[in-house]
Amino acid sequence: MGEWVGRRATEIAAAVRAGKVTAVEVVREHLDRIDALDDELGAFARVRRDRALAEAAEVDARADRAELPLAGVPVPVKDNVPVAGEPMRSGSAATPDAPQEKDHPVVARLRAAGAVVVGQTNLPELGIYPFTDSAFGTSRNPWDPSRTAGGSSGGAAAAVAAGMAPVAHGNDGAGSIRIPAANCGLFGIKPGLGVVPAEIGADAWDHMAENGPLATTVADAALALAAMADDPSLAGVAEPGRTRIALSVRPPVAGVMIHPEFRRAVREAGAAFVGMGHHVVRDDPDYPLWAATAVVSRWFALPAADAEQYAADPRLEKRTRRHARAGRLVARVRPPRPGERERFRAAVAPLFERRDVLVMPTLARYAPAARSWGVAGAWVRSVGSAMLYAPMTAAWNLAGFPAASVPMGVGRSGLPLSVQLVAAPGREALLLGLAAQLEAARPWPRRPPRFA
Repeated sequence: MGEWVGRRATEIAAAVRAGKVTAVEVVREHLDRIDALDDELGAFARVRRDRALAEAAEVDARADRAELPLAGVPVPVKDNVPVAGEPMRSGSAATPDAPQEKDHPVVARLRAAGAVVVGQTNLPELGIYPFTDSAFGTSRNPWDPSRTAGGSSGGAAAAVAAGMAPVAHGNDGAGSIRIPAANCGLFGIKPGLGVVPAEIGADAWDHMAENGPLATTVADAALALAAMADDPSLAGVAEPGRTRIALSVRPPVAGVMIHPEFRRAVREAGAAFVGMGHHVVRDDPDYPLWAATAVVSRWFALPAADAEQYAADPRLEKRTRRHARAGRLVARVRPPRPGERERFRAAVAPLFERRDVLVMPTLARYAPAARSWGVAGAWVRSVGSAMLYAPMTAAWNLAGFPAASVPMGVGRSGLPLSVQLVAAPGREALLLGLAAQLEAARPWPRRPPRFA
C-alpha cells in the first residue's frame, strides 16, 4: 500500500496544496490499489487510469492549486450521472455506451474543487435495489466479501471501505447512500431537497433522489459535500450547541423486526449524546399508515418509467422487467399521488418542533449475501430481501429531509453497526456537527482489519 493510500481526503488535499506531494503521485497510488483489489470487490464499472493521471497532472499545473479544497483527491463517481467523455450505463447493459458530452453539475463542481475522477462505480440496474449486482459485476462488502456492499451506491461504499478512494460520490433515492454506508462502516449523508443539484434520470425519482458523499470520516464527507453543494460553509464542521435529540427504534413500516444490535446502537448513541450535554429523550415520529404505501408505490412505479425506454432491448435484466411490470400495475392501481410529500412532512412536523434531531436505526438487519440476483431474474427474492433489511431510510427521501448514517463500531458478527440521524430541511450542518461529536466520542475503525 502506497504512502497516500488510506490517508484522509483532508490530509491529501492539504499536502497537494502545499506541494508536499503531487496529485499524480496520489492518484497513481490509488489506481494501483484499485487494480489490486477490484477483481475481488467489484466496486468499479470503469477505471479511468490514463485520463485520471492526465487530469491529476492538470491539477498539479493549476495556478490556483494552493486554494483548491479537494486538491488531488481521488473521487470515484457513481455510474448513473454523466462524466464527460465516458459512457453512463446506470448498471445496465441495455443503456447506450456512447460517451457523455459534459459533466453532471456535481462532477463539474468536484473537478473545480481539485478532485480527480478515478473511475465510475457499480450500482444495480437502474439503481433499483439496496444491493449491487449487475452486468458490470457484484459489489462485495470489504468487511465480509460474502455479503453485499449494499446499494444502490454499493460500488462507491466498497471502494471507500477498502481504501481504493478516500471519499466517493453516491446518490440516494430511498437510502442508497445510507444503506451501503451502514453496511460498510462509513459515514454517508443524503442532503435535503435542493441543497445539491440532483438531475438523476428523468426527475430524480419524483425528486426523492439526492447526490451526496460517502467517506471514512465526517470531515472528509463534509469537504466533499461542500464542493457538491457549492457551499464552503459546510466544509467547516462546527461544534453544535446543546441539541434536543429524539431516540426512536420504531420502524416507519408496521411489522418490521429490527435486529437487537441495531436497537442497542441507538441506545448507545443516545448515551454518548447525553455525555456531551445534549438533551436526549425517547420520542417517536407519528408515521402515518399511508406513508409506507406512498414510498412503495414510488419504488415500483418510478423505476418502471425509467425502464420503459429499454424494454425492447433483450439485455435488460429479467429482474428489472418484472419490477417494471409490477410498477405499471401499481401505477394503475395506486399511483404516486401529488401532495404526499407535504402531507408526510406535516405528519412528522410535530416531532421536529419538539426535537432538533432524530436518532434511529439505519438498517433493520445485517447485509444479505452478495448474489447475482439480477442476471438470474430473482425478483421476488430481491424485493423481499430489500424490504426486510432496509426499510428504515426511504421515508426521509419522501420528506426531502437531510439524513446521515453514522458508524457505531462493530457488532458481534464482525460487521459494522450504525445509527441514522435525521433533521428538518436546512440542517445539514447540524447533522455533520453531531456526527463529528459521535466520531470523537466513539471512534470507529476506518477500514476493516484486512484492508487497514
